Amino acid sequence: MKRAALFLLILGTIASCSKDDDKQTETATGDTYKLIEVLADPGDGSGTFQPVSSNKTIEFKTNGTVVSNGKLCDMSISSNSGTTGTYSFTDSTITSANCSKLPFEIAGKHLIIFYPCIEPCQGKFEKQ
Repeated sequence: MKRAALFLLILGTIASCSKDDDKQTETATGDTYKLIEVLADPGDGSGTFQPVSSNKTIEFKTNGTVVSNGKLCDMSISSNSGTTGTYSFTDSTITSANCSKLPFEIAGKHLIIFYPCIEPCQGKFEKQ
């Protein structure tokens, strides 16, 4: 009986420690992400991510800054007007002089930025 209880205790402990690969708890400091898809919802909830051809990147520097070769504050796929800002992994936001805090999340190898739109609009970046 004691062995069965011990086995169940160990099994429960192992199961509760499993890693959730969908949401990273680690930070992306030093990582660079490239824009691969954008989502612009038409207002009825039917929007889906669509692939884009873009060289726009975002890099999380170790000094607390974020650098992009495009505009941080909008969904533009252009990579010809670099901007900088700061980031916080504590509240998952990017802040730039040109916009208020942009929420983001890191899920696996993807960075998703939530832009300020009336309807949902997001940019999906892939870790390089």
